Amino acid sequence: MTTRRTFIQSLMGLAAASTTASAATHVHRFDPVGQRMAVGKVEEKAVHPCEAEHRRTLAMKLREQCARHQCQRALPEQVANDDEVTLPCWIGSFAKGLPHTQSGEVEPGCYESLLDALASGKSEAFQKLRRGSGMRLVSPQAAFSFHLEGGDSHSFSSAPAPGVGSAQGAAEMVELYWQALGRDIPFCDYEHSPLIHQAAAELGSLCAFAGPRDSVPTITERATAVPSAVLVGSSGQVTSECIFRGSSPGDVRGPYVSQFLWKLVPYGSSRLEQRYRTPSPGNDFVNNPSEWPQIQTGVPPWREYRWEPKPRYIITGRDLAEYVHFDFLYQAFLNAALILENVGPENLLNTQPFLSETNPYKHSKTQVGFVTFGCAHIADWLGRVTTAAMKACWFQKWMVHRRLRPEEFGGLIHRNKTIAAGHPVHEEVLESQALQEIYQRCGSYLLPQAYPEGCPLHPAYPSGHATVSGACATILKAFFDENMVVPDCVVPSQDGHSVVPYKGPALTVKGEVEKLAFNIAMGRNFAGIHYRSDATAGLRLGEQVAITVMEDLVNTFNEDFEGFKFTRFDGTPVHIQKMS
Repeated sequence: MTTRRTFIQSLMGLAAASTTASAATHVHRFDPVGQRMAVGKVEEKAVHPCEAEHRRTLAMKLREQCARHQCQRALPEQVANDDEVTLPCWIGSFAKGLPHTQSGEVEPGCYESLLDALASGKSEAFQKLRRGSGMRLVSPQAAFSFHLEGGDSHSFSSAPAPGVGSAQGAAEMVELYWQALGRDIPFCDYEHSPLIHQAAAELGSLCAFAGPRDSVPTITERATAVPSAVLVGSSGQVTSECIFRGSSPGDVRGPYVSQFLWKLVPYGSSRLEQRYRTPSPGNDFVNNPSEWPQIQTGVPPWREYRWEPKPRYIITGRDLAEYVHFDFLYQAFLNAALILENVGPENLLNTQPFLSETNPYKHSKTQVGFVTFGCAHIADWLGRVTTAAMKACWFQKWMVHRRLRPEEFGGLIHRNKTIAAGHPVHEEVLESQALQEIYQRCGSYLLPQAYPEGCPLHPAYPSGHATVSGACATILKAFFDENMVVPDCVVPSQDGHSVVPYKGPALTVKGEVEKLAFNIAMGRNFAGIHYRSDATAGLRLGEQVAITVMEDLVNTFNEDFEGFKFTRFDGTPVHIQKMS
């Protein structure tokens, strides 16, 4: 069988055999300690395999081979839900930032102009869009950009998002109302919180709630502190232990927050304590009906945060929401990589026991990885897949789904409850206990937002943070040993100002990386700007994007390398090898 290595070697051999130097060449000879000895002449010289012209040919052939591989992938069907074509006045679609009437609906002709611009793909069409005022639409033309590594952004798909009138859409809004109500409850207090128990009971009663549910633990499981099975669907109970969590096994094991958001982060010669500035309890916004239409035009009223007096570790949903308010998109995953790269005795350089077993340098006695298979490589690929993932996500957001934000959905619910608008919203959210609790607290049925500006000006589905999380988590699982136990785990003190040793079931790299991915995605839900399905679809999309990028880049290495081996979020094993 001809492998890529033998193919390249044969090209090099042919080139070397058929080409000779046409003129005498000066060469320098060196003695064993590196001192120049003499200058001699040779009449002819075989072309070195790395001669620029031949190297360029090989590079072109490799690019062509990778491009053909990606081009052969089956193109998926791009299918959105029916809200855009069946609901009147575009009420089921994202329209924030466009001119709105006082009733909260987008002005006639404005959404159509957005659709026309998207259909044309022309830059000048976007410059002519009618806007409300203030904030601008976020990067719709990114939907048309190309990426030269991995699959093209238009070659991925996400399943249709739950519709406004669906039972799943209602369940997701009920979850968001409960998250808004419980933003300031510490995760460690969930077990004893009456509000969290109310939320769990109601979510468990909803026919289409897609979050994790616990089975009844056995006596053995109770005694050994092993978590019970995680179920997704209509069976099982939503409990205070699994509420607002993801469905991967690691998501429901141990504390709510990943170790990679709590542990000390090595930054060069310094160490970063992960204590962050956080808003004080009750900092909720976009819940005043008189201001809501103005906010939909993209002009949030001026509001100031009230801040906690001291930075603290992430201990509440509000803390998590603020972390993902201004983070750079792969920040948490770069931190995780730095933590994992620096595990081991500080006086032994390049030990890196947490590297994957397939890493060609993990057990080498003569070399260490750096540019390839080392810290520089890992950091670069985290940023690299971030860009690819965002382009795929933005295509789904703007060109396929255009799903309305929870903030907009809350407006439909408020109008139904106050003026009997008759919007086709499912009864499970209109009659929910969560909605009544919101009204008693806020005096409206709008979904309280954690950010003064409310949601950003791009559609909801899928979540950008979640898509990047899925891609970066995939890179971390490919480079690090998923089965290693994270050492020296911690939990914050009750006030969040310090950390203490964690005592509980062992936490693995895979579990904590996947938990980190869902933490980052769900942080945006705690803010009120995304739904659960935005998060889950984004994680799946980002994972697939990262896999295709690795399918291309795995062919660029000189090392003897058996390929990347890791596990998907759903437990499926993956092995990415060089093309033959």
